[in-house]
Amino acid sequence: MAQYFEIHAENPQRRLILQAVDIIRKGGIIAYPTDSSYALACHIGDKQAVDTIRRIRQLDEKHDFTLICKDLAQVSTFVKVSNDAYRLIKSLTPGAFTFILDATKEVPRRLQHAKKKTIGIRIPVHPVAQLLVEELGEPLLSTTLILPNQQEAMTDPYEIRDKLDHELALIIDCGVIDYEPTTIIGFTDNSAVLIRQGKGIAPMLEDY
Repeated sequence: MAQYFEIHAENPQRRLILQAVDIIRKGGIIAYPTDSSYALACHIGDKQAVDTIRRIRQLDEKHDFTLICKDLAQVSTFVKVSNDAYRLIKSLTPGAFTFILDATKEVPRRLQHAKKKTIGIRIPVHPVAQLLVEELGEPLLSTTLILPNQQEAMTDPYEIRDKLDHELALIIDCGVIDYEPTTIIGFTDNSAVLIRQGKGIAPMLEDY
């Protein structure tokens, strides 16, 4: 059965954040809040946890996982960032954006898109997500909590517990989060391409 932490969305209890980070380091899969939805996450190097997430969501090798990062310095370790991409990401983060970029060798091949060798990166606004990666000291491997045959992410932590209690190590309850998908921006030949318009607004995108 999953542990269940009620964490304040705006002023997270550090004691609970540290416990959550310990669970992640020990290989646990968590459900946690972002500014756009609830998501699943685990340690980037834990193959068994990643395989379990793939099974829960029925994901194939073409799925773009996302790395939840603390800041741009951390981002540049895991993806190849051109000067233009750096400026754009800096101007839009933290925020409800996912950026798809070429992965570096620091990203295990099993986590990269099978053909494109890309991975998503995010620097979210949500204080809980921010503190998790800050205390972890490295990115969280993450994917939106959308169950098979569903079109939208789960919004209610009580429902998450009902559906996934025996699959997860921890559920972080920050109240109901209405699903608003992130805006996805990809980079092709150093040019930004809007892949999906979501919650994040990028009025300057036409300049890139």
